[in-house]
Amino acid sequence: MVKEKFYVTTTIPYANAPPHIGFALEIVQADILARWNRLLSKDVFFLTGTDEHGQKNYTTAKNKGIDVKDFVDSNTEAFLKLTKELKITNDNFIRTTDKDIHWPGVEKLWKILVKNGDLEKKKYTGFYCTGCERFITEKELEDGKCPDHPTLDIQEISEENYFFKLSKYSDKIKKLIESDELKIRPIKWKNDFLSLIKDGLTDVSFSRDKNHLPWGIPVPNDPSQVMYVWCDALTNYLTGIGYPDKKYEKYWPADVHVVGKDMLRFHTGIFPGMLLSAGFTLPKEFIVHGFLTVDGKKMSKSVGNVVSPLDLLKKYDSDSIRYLLARAIPFGDDGDFSEDALISRHNDELANKLGNLVSRVTGLIEKNGMEVCENKLGKKFKIKEISKLMNEYKFDKALNDIFAFIDRCNEYIQEKKPWETKDLKVLYEVADSIKKIAIVLSPFIPESSEKIAKQFGFKIAWEELEKPFEIFEIKKSKVLFEKVEVVNIASSVSTSANTKAPSKNLKSGSKSGSKLNKESVVKEIMEGVGSVEFSDWEKLDLRVAEVENVEAIEGADKLWKLSLDVGELGKRIICAGLKEFYSDEELKGKKIIYFSNLKPRKMRGVESQGMLLAASNKDHSKVQLIAPIGEIENGSIVG
Repeated sequence: MVKEKFYVTTTIPYANAPPHIGFALEIVQADILARWNRLLSKDVFFLTGTDEHGQKNYTTAKNKGIDVKDFVDSNTEAFLKLTKELKITNDNFIRTTDKDIHWPGVEKLWKILVKNGDLEKKKYTGFYCTGCERFITEKELEDGKCPDHPTLDIQEISEENYFFKLSKYSDKIKKLIESDELKIRPIKWKNDFLSLIKDGLTDVSFSRDKNHLPWGIPVPNDPSQVMYVWCDALTNYLTGIGYPDKKYEKYWPADVHVVGKDMLRFHTGIFPGMLLSAGFTLPKEFIVHGFLTVDGKKMSKSVGNVVSPLDLLKKYDSDSIRYLLARAIPFGDDGDFSEDALISRHNDELANKLGNLVSRVTGLIEKNGMEVCENKLGKKFKIKEISKLMNEYKFDKALNDIFAFIDRCNEYIQEKKPWETKDLKVLYEVADSIKKIAIVLSPFIPESSEKIAKQFGFKIAWEELEKPFEIFEIKKSKVLFEKVEVVNIASSVSTSANTKAPSKNLKSGSKSGSKLNKESVVKEIMEGVGSVEFSDWEKLDLRVAEVENVEAIEGADKLWKLSLDVGELGKRIICAGLKEFYSDEELKGKKIIYFSNLKPRKMRGVESQGMLLAASNKDHSKVQLIAPIGEIENGSIVG
């Protein structure tokens, strides 16, 4: 029997910088779809890659004084590394600089567009945005800037280029989208795009003068021109599956293109126009994701809050990152990323709920065994509803249903108490339910699901869902998810315990003269946080300290290295996550409250010998150091 095919793609990001967390969201979403459809026994092809031509790549490399090919090679290597470390199961990684695989298909498509009379060379003067890689109309400008790239200068360019007659296909594309023959999901993005093109699509520049941009695929039969991004980059969805060889027909058309909302106009406007001109079947569906903010703020190099997924992967396992991106970001909406949320989801859901269930059940089975029976508990697992949600790309809601069943399994164990009743049927029911959970979770957290499958002796396959669980010699499992140790005192400001640690807000910290009321502050810390390696607040040694020097820490976006004078206790070094709230000049010479007798911990290679006291508001957007008022000697005891 011939398997049903499923072809899914990501966009191909520019190789002018290493990947950021926004692209990690996109590639994880595409991988979840690829894995889900493989689970359904479909013949899946998953394509991703990098766009290595274009003005941005060329200009950035030149500004850095680097050979353009060396520059894009380096950044592409980072994208390749990301696919490996995030456990992405792409079948091909297309590079637009690949002269053997990519260029022949692009050149052939160009010639078809010329033959069909849809490419015309003409002189043009217009405003050009290097961020969008397109000409932009004057009415689109806001205060003389592109609304999507307000930090970039708009260039006024006058040259002779080839233009694709996109306007010729505008009405056809509009009707295809309105009728859902060309689907855009969620619906709000369909409506957004239709609103954008209500006045029609305009012709698009498809080439650049080689004197201005020598980096790219030469235009066939015209050595004065280089193909511009659209015919080059968008054709990857064909060349990545074999075009111009006929083998591409096995997977074309694409079933799902996963794109960001900023890429929608190009993928559902320009690309369908090219395909209509050349006589290709159109893709079936485009699904659109929003942008990620970081701790509630827009990602920006100038703010210094661009999150590298490769850096995150040095601290957290891939399943935890994948889980957060799928669980916390509603389909089609913008979302927020924070390490606090990552740790919270890891500890509270993966470790406490799923990990604890697996550990508890394997321990009980090893000690008591189990007895085959009908799994009445497993019938409460809403696989049909979860499948429907997956088909609607509502990954967050699907995970919500899965973890609701995990909660039910934990409750069932607690209710039935098989360690007391010795009811071995209960253990069989839960073991069979864990099998179902691991199979359905495998597209989201593949490594952890495989560990569970190995532990319980089943394979990850859809047909296994309804098969009775086969008795297998089960030993108590190792910890499935190591909890991130959290020693909380100040609001994500300073910790000697763990660079991964989020922290609680200090709701109060009264100041009185040159003293702080130690009891009121520390009691709240102990009540709100829990253990800080002390049995009661009286053992915590709080001192007045003065910041003598402030240094940056290599590779740490949020941490300052502070050298302190603690009077009779001497000199101390601590690491404090204050960079986005206090400059080095503001901190130098400042008096602070210092926790002197905490166990030293390494942070980014620096031994932090304690921590400071600070408070923040609920969303961590403001942080205030707690400091003595008035003159007081360094080393003075707070109490």
